[in-house]
Formats: sequence, structure tokens, C-alpha cells
Amino acid sequence: MLYLQPGEPLDVPAIKSWLEPIASLAKLSITPYGDGDGDVWTRTRAALQRLVDGERYAAQTPTARRVLTAATLLHAIGKPHVMPATPYATRGDTLARAALWRDGVGFSTREHVCALIRHHGVPSRGLHSEDPVRLARWLSLITRHDWLVAVADAVSPSDDVALWAEHCRELEILDRPQPFASRHTRIAYLESPSRLPDVIAHDDTVCEVVVMSGLPASGKSTWLADHAKGLPLVSLDDLRVDLDIDPGDGQGAVIDAAREQARTYLRDQRPFAWNATNLTRLHRAQVVELIRSYRGRVRIVYCEAPATDQQQRNRSRDAVVPDAAVRRMVERWTVPDPSEAHDITYVVARGDGVTWPPASW
Repeated sequence: MLYLQPGEPLDVPAIKSWLEPIASLAKLSITPYGDGDGDVWTRTRAALQRLVDGERYAAQTPTARRVLTAATLLHAIGKPHVMPATPYATRGDTLARAALWRDGVGFSTREHVCALIRHHGVPSRGLHSEDPVRLARWLSLITRHDWLVAVADAVSPSDDVALWAEHCRELEILDRPQPFASRHTRIAYLESPSRLPDVIAHDDTVCEVVVMSGLPASGKSTWLADHAKGLPLVSLDDLRVDLDIDPGDGQGAVIDAAREQARTYLRDQRPFAWNATNLTRLHRAQVVELIRSYRGRVRIVYCEAPATDQQQRNRSRDAVVPDAAVRRMVERWTVPDPSEAHDITYVVARGDGVTWPPASW
């Protein structure tokens, strides 16, 4: 990862050499913003210089500075891939995740960078949202507000950014996640605006459901075999075989069959596992909503393998997922965070000097 000392002039060749392996950033230096203020590369270099010159950057550890440098450098990578005047941060998040994964950047560092890219606009507009307190508390589960403010202040400095920092400091979550009375209280708070984070919510769950998430050949079936023997399984792959439906065809019948099988277990208050890729927050939310409607407790198990390992494993499987299909999955891939479920188990290689998510649940 690129590292810049506080206050030092930018080493442009070093920056570009770090960017070169990240093929999805090829348009970064040539695509104009369209607002007369220079191209993406010019604006990004100015933001990066403001970052390293700032007090917030100087106050961070070397590990944190690497995260902030990468997030600031990559904050606009979604711009060339969306229509003008269209929000680009979400697209930038997924582009960065794919590029950094393929480049071998560690899981926790990568996810901090991606979270900062996706949410770097919040400090400049968060106080004008419908509920700034709930927004700040939710976001503290995903990223550090002091890091977010440092990136936002470099990208688009304003009084609103400074006020957001004070807002989070008053809530005592500027550099730490919002605490909750219990894991169930966290979910109840996120599900209902009438809840308070420090008032314990009655846990009325009747069974736990394991929801798998991860790219093909990332280790989901292996984890289930090792940790969930005997647990009933709703498997989309198995249902495709039973229904004789190709993965490339319409999946409506497969999803309907999976949901009906799940309802059978839920009505009986019987724990089970749901095995599918569940690569987007929307897909996971649909499964979680079904489970929660029956008062189920949700545990997401997210599996990930290094890019080269994932490719080799996939090609050695009996049912190989075509490379083109995997590429399409990677383009919309997001990682589950603590706002999505009671519990999340991350089956990933860590040890990169930083912790993500900010809280351990």
C-alpha cells in the first residue's frame, strides 16, 4: 500500500506505479469532471495534497495513513462509470473492492478503503439528513468517522465537514463504533426508529438461521461441512439440479422453491442454513427479511479467498462457474457488515494491521 509522510510533497511516480496494477482505474487520469475545474487526476492530486498536509492525517498511525491515502486517491474512481451528475461513490466502492482484491490488498484494509469511498460524501451533507443521529450511529458500525472526516475534508473541505466531526464527537463515536446494550438491541434499533441503543431490547428470536455469503469457490460449502453438520440446508445449487435449471437461465423458480423450503423450517422454528452467494446487500436483505418475519435470528457467514486461489478452486470444481459469470458477480459484490444481521462470521485471511468492521460482534 502507498504511504505518504505528513506534509511531504506528492511523489507522483510512486502514486502512478501503485495505480498501474489496478486495471479498473485506467480512466482515472483522463476523464473530465465536466464542471470546468479540471480532470479527475488533477482534482485527486489536489485532494491528496490537502490530506497529507492536514492535522487529521498527521494525528493518525502509519497504518491508518495508508488507508486514508488509498481512499482519497480512489474516491472518484466511479465517476468514469456513471452518467454525469449521477452519484458515483457506490460504483466506486465496488470497483475498488474488485481491484484491491485482485491486487492482493488485505481484507480489513480494503474494506476500510471501500467504506470511505462509498460514504465520503456523508460529512458534507449528513447534518441535513432526516435523522443525523441515526445516520452517524449506523455508519460508525462500518467505518471510523475521524477517518471519514479526514477524507471528506481533503476531497471537499467545508464548514459542514467540521460540524459533522463535532456531531460525532458529541455522540462519542468519532473514533469508535456505537455501543449497544446487546446484539439483538442493535438489530432492533436499526429496524425501528423508536428504539434506543442503550436500552436492552427483549430478544424474542425463536431459532438461528445461518446465511452464507461469498463468491463461488470461496469456501462456503467447506465451512458448512466443518461447522454445520446435520443442519438442514436450503441450497440454491441443489435446487437448480432438482429443477433442471441452468445457472445462466432465469432463477425465479429456484428462488421461489428456496423461500418455500425456508418457510417450512421457519414455521417449525427449526434452525437451518441458506447456502447461496448472496453477494449484494439487497439479496441478503431479502433473505434476512424473510427470516426476521418469523422471528428468526440471523447469522451471516461470509467466506473469501484470495483472487488467485478463488480462480484455481473454481476451475477445479465439478460444476465450474464460467469466468464471465464470476466477473459479473465481482462487479456488484459487497461484503456484509454488522448492520445486516445479529452475528457475522468472517472466514477471511486477516493480519493486515487494521480491524474491519470497527466493532467485533
